[in-house]
Amino acid sequence: MGFHHVALASRDTSATHAFYTTVMGFTLAKVVTAPTPGGTGWARHFFYDTGSAGMIAFWELHDEGVGEVYPTDLNRSLGLPWWVNHLAFDAPTVDDLEGHKQRWRECGHTVLEVDHEWCRSIYTRDPNGIMVEFCHTVRPFREDELAGAEALLHDPAPPLEANPPATVHEPVPTPTRAGPTRTRDPESGSDALGRVVEAGVGAEEDESSGAGGPIAVLRDDDLRRAAVG
Repeated sequence: MGFHHVALASRDTSATHAFYTTVMGFTLAKVVTAPTPGGTGWARHFFYDTGSAGMIAFWELHDEGVGEVYPTDLNRSLGLPWWVNHLAFDAPTVDDLEGHKQRWRECGHTVLEVDHEWCRSIYTRDPNGIMVEFCHTVRPFREDELAGAEALLHDPAPPLEANPPATVHEPVPTPTRAGPTRTRDPESGSDALGRVVEAGVGAEEDESSGAGGPIAVLRDDDLRRAAVG
């Protein structure tokens, strides 16, 4: 049984929409606008068809009880490293994975590729500070992996695997790319969010906390550090 949808908060609908359509290749399927529970405001709930099982959805919030500044990332605002909580989407074939990687790079994103042996993954981050992944499973699980999974789950001192090989793919220039669509951060006034179509520009990490906590934004250095160890 798969997910029907996963729903997350966004503070920039335009940047989120551009990323999940142009960069991720998803299709806007449904938009719901309704009062928020308690009757203190309203919300826009927009859903994207991912092309496989399950949708991803976002909330645009207009509620005095929530305010205008709130964290949208899944890691830094919780005190976790950028790579812990993330969203992984299926790439059924190697060609699918390569196609996603090329599209990300042509949209101006630095891409981290990791060979996990049993699967290959590519990673970048969306305008909300959420790490996204496309993952291709390259082989079925072996009988010994299935048989030993329960013991490994509860082992207090498990054997550690070596770090998997990782490669950073820089953005590639393309004559068809439009101009920059980076979004202004309401806390700092900088244009740190929404790396959608501008190549070769590293997003800065906003250190301000504000009322809603810190904002996690893609830093290319995060991906490069992961590739070297």
